[in-house]
Amino acid sequence: MSRGEEPIYSEYETDTSQTSKLIRKFKETPFVPIGMAGFVAVVGYGLYKLKHRGNLKLSLHLIHMRVAAQGFVVGAITCGVLYSVLQDYVLKPKQ
Repeated sequence: MSRGEEPIYSEYETDTSQTSKLIRKFKETPFVPIGMAGFVAVVGYGLYKLKHRGNLKLSLHLIHMRVAAQGFVVGAITCGVLYSVLQDYVLKPKQ
């Protein structure tokens, strides 16, 4: 890089700690941590209910738990995409 040029990703290079990078990413895409937290919550609840599943087979219980966790993550991703489209195209001030 020559002296007169600025780096293309200067705002990304200034963050040196992993925590600041993580916080910046969470601010850019707020539905990612929501999806991760929901996934952990569904899996935790499923593991808690594992003892009280009744006559339900273990494999069927695990399949239900996996589908519920994946559904929560897909729902969070969909909400994030809709939020991004809303911010970029609907609420964006016209120039």
